[in-house]
Amino acid sequence: MNQMVRGLHKVCHRGVSLLTPSSLSPPIFLCLKLGRAPGHLRTHSIKTTTAMTASRLHHLVPIHSVSSENDGTNGSLSSSNAVATEDEDNLEGRYRLPPPEIREIVDAPPLPALSFSPQRDKILFLKRRALPPLEELARPEEKLAGLRIDGKCNARSRMSFYTGIGIHQLFPDGKLGQEIEVQGFPDGAKLNFVTWSQDGKHLAFSIRIDAEDSSSSNLRVWVADVETGKARPLFQSPDIYLNAIFDNFVWVNNSTLLVCTIPLSRGDPPKKPLVPLGPKIQSNEKRDIIQVRTFQDLLKDEYDEDLFDYYATTQLVLVSLDGTVKEIGPPAVYTSLDPSPDEKYILISSIHRPYSFIVPCGRFPRKVEVWTTDGIFVRELCDLPLAEDIPIAFNSVRKGMRSINWRSDKPSTLYWAETQDGGDAKVEVTPRDIIYTQQAELVKGEGPEILHKLDLRYGGISWCDDSLALVYEAWYKTRRTRTWVISPGSKDVVPCILFDRSSEDVYSDPGSPMMRRTSTGTYVIAKIKKENDEGTYILLNGNGATPEGNIPFLDLFDINTGSKERIWESDKEKYYETTVALMSDQTEGDLYLNQLKILTSKESKTENTQYYIQSWPDKKSCQITDFPHPYPQLASLQKELIKYQRKDGVQLSATLYLPPGYDPSKDGPLPCLFWSYPGEFKSKDAAGQVRGSPNEFPGIGSTSVLLWLARGFAILGGPTTPIIGEGDEEANDRFVEQLVACAEAAVEEVVRRGVAHPSKIAVGGHSYGAFMTANLLAHAPHLFCCGIARSGAYNRTLTPFGFQNEDRTLWEATSTYVEMSPFMSANKLKKPILLIHGEEDNNSGTLTMQSDRFFNALKGHGALCRLIILPFESHGYAARESIMHVLWETDRWLQKYCVSNTADRSTDLKVSKDDESKGAPHLQNKTVAASGGGGSEADFEHDGCHLTPRSSL
Repeated sequence: MNQMVRGLHKVCHRGVSLLTPSSLSPPIFLCLKLGRAPGHLRTHSIKTTTAMTASRLHHLVPIHSVSSENDGTNGSLSSSNAVATEDEDNLEGRYRLPPPEIREIVDAPPLPALSFSPQRDKILFLKRRALPPLEELARPEEKLAGLRIDGKCNARSRMSFYTGIGIHQLFPDGKLGQEIEVQGFPDGAKLNFVTWSQDGKHLAFSIRIDAEDSSSSNLRVWVADVETGKARPLFQSPDIYLNAIFDNFVWVNNSTLLVCTIPLSRGDPPKKPLVPLGPKIQSNEKRDIIQVRTFQDLLKDEYDEDLFDYYATTQLVLVSLDGTVKEIGPPAVYTSLDPSPDEKYILISSIHRPYSFIVPCGRFPRKVEVWTTDGIFVRELCDLPLAEDIPIAFNSVRKGMRSINWRSDKPSTLYWAETQDGGDAKVEVTPRDIIYTQQAELVKGEGPEILHKLDLRYGGISWCDDSLALVYEAWYKTRRTRTWVISPGSKDVVPCILFDRSSEDVYSDPGSPMMRRTSTGTYVIAKIKKENDEGTYILLNGNGATPEGNIPFLDLFDINTGSKERIWESDKEKYYETTVALMSDQTEGDLYLNQLKILTSKESKTENTQYYIQSWPDKKSCQITDFPHPYPQLASLQKELIKYQRKDGVQLSATLYLPPGYDPSKDGPLPCLFWSYPGEFKSKDAAGQVRGSPNEFPGIGSTSVLLWLARGFAILGGPTTPIIGEGDEEANDRFVEQLVACAEAAVEEVVRRGVAHPSKIAVGGHSYGAFMTANLLAHAPHLFCCGIARSGAYNRTLTPFGFQNEDRTLWEATSTYVEMSPFMSANKLKKPILLIHGEEDNNSGTLTMQSDRFFNALKGHGALCRLIILPFESHGYAARESIMHVLWETDRWLQKYCVSNTADRSTDLKVSKDDESKGAPHLQNKTVAASGGGGSEADFEHDGCHLTPRSSL
């Protein structure tokens, strides 16, 4: 929420990630990034390369037949009882392929991302390739200051990219013109950072080409003419390369870009000394209280500091489309560039030494300055010191100026927030935050002006004009969120609260204001006028959460009276529709209701997302896309939103997916896969609210559990698993009890419906969902026959200064940390568990060591377990070889320990209760010492690090 102006706000849902105008992060352009769910725009076909190279195929070993001989169809109702043969089990260390019915869905050609021009009259097709090969992830990378850097291209490692750009004219009737392909760049070029000029006449993007000798693949900046599609290098000199470690380039005006480049004077990287100058020393002789979470990829020594400076140092260059080049400012580690709306100034942020070995670069000393667009220093706004001591309590922040941005409705006015509690959320003070505003250039004798004071934590501003702005504040501990209406240009107008509600209460969510683009490329609240009406109206775009599911809406809201009129609402019976963006803002002037144009989406359980333009006053709908079904073999899958109740009365819900053609009365119960992720709540009522829609299209990603619909499984997707702590109660103090209660209710419901075999229900999850899985197998073995845990953390003593939404330390809540840790219950875990983890996991808390040590603890107690460590993979898995192998391992596990399970659930329940009454399980397996000694080992390392999440490309 801190990236306010010209940022890209990514909203992910329904298998489509959408870069769209937001009240807090208005974009440069509207971009629809389509996943595997959508297909093509309504025009001629797009060429997509899907072939795998021979060099990649030799790493893959197909699974032997796992279907019965008389099963001739993919996605049949009966899941095969065949499992991997002994020969397969003995073939270790090779990548495997899942069954064809899964592989065919995952290998479906990816679809292009879509980007609308600022004038909404053109659409880009940003073409992509299929899953990357493992060799791309294997490229050397430097892990520095919370970042992962590809030194050969001087950018973040593991960047996705586009392979081509197609340009289409968008006509008023919704039809598309013939594709103009951007041409001129070399074959095999990898494209990134595609941006429109504000007038929509040019595109800028970076290109990298992997050198055959793997010596260098530096990024160059190119530009393309939108009308002709002809592309060329922006710089005439071949020696100027892009430095994309932090920011990359921005349009200063329609003909000039400000580019972060590698300094021409830079030599070779510093060489690591064979012998260090001395030991690594950290000291706290001043007795400072510094608590940090398990950040990863931190700087380790002076050599790392030098290497970080080497890659991150940038020379800023102004370059015109005619080739004129001008260096501005000294080389430094610049982290962001933000031109003012009037194109006269640039807000420049940089970081500098002293660096830290315990926090990532986001907390390094930070300087913010104002320059003119031709590179003349105007003034320094702040120089913030190193911030190692930000408290771990939620809503704690850095001291000093933060969230510094340009007002989007003014030529060159700055605004920012400053904490009044020293950044410590545990300090009671009023006000807690103050918002200031000031002109870019100081007027003698004038200081910053107080815009507004807040008692909760500042959360951003949606600007409109001098008469209207919306200010947001929130407090996590109470889940309270408030929206203020202020008049920035009228000091005599008293601010008033527009909305005061709980962030957990989705049923009361009034929606967010729709934004319109200005001529300067910023986004402001869209004011709407009605004929013969002097009222001040805005559009509120909401999810419309109800007990029957989400019914999105668009309200015409009178900002003065609070009255509202629903001018659009999604279909309730069959379809799920949403308002995506305003399309009638391409010209200056007032926006009238009867001239409104809105981009909307429409989908159903069986029909994938399509996009439409809705036009007022008759609300005529014009379809602009016609995507084919991405996985026709599952086109008729069954989907239902089901509701049930926890034993303490909390309402729960889940999405039940069933294979195409399945009839429980004829086919009987199926093996079932339960996949979830716990969430914390302060209210039972809020925890029981329904989120999502039964009519949403089921998008299936490359590692989605819905792939097992094609293998004849019932899937219980996203069963709500609320962990509730009302009042002063901490939710995690009853984590296991509530977790088991949620699982029991879900299992009882699917068994009652007759769709799931009570002895063939598997449980799984990713990250915190993996943590959930291990806990359920340890504490509720009567519910599940096996489990799949991906990239989880299992020992909370290894994250002693907080995890997930827990902000108490291990020493403040020792029993909670221990009781929540499945590692401490390894002796109770009897059901088969498959552990999968990326070898290079960069997520805070989920160190690869977590799975390794948990596996050893399980093995030490004779548990049936298997550990898969994926080379080069991070918290999520990217390479085709890795993903296919994860799917093979998962399918093998499910076939062997779920489909083929013959154990009686009632026996499991009896054993579980016996164990509970005795306080410990009976271990049937003989314990064998793995070493010659007999000593115990307690080696809990606290050396985790963190990778600051990088912005989406």
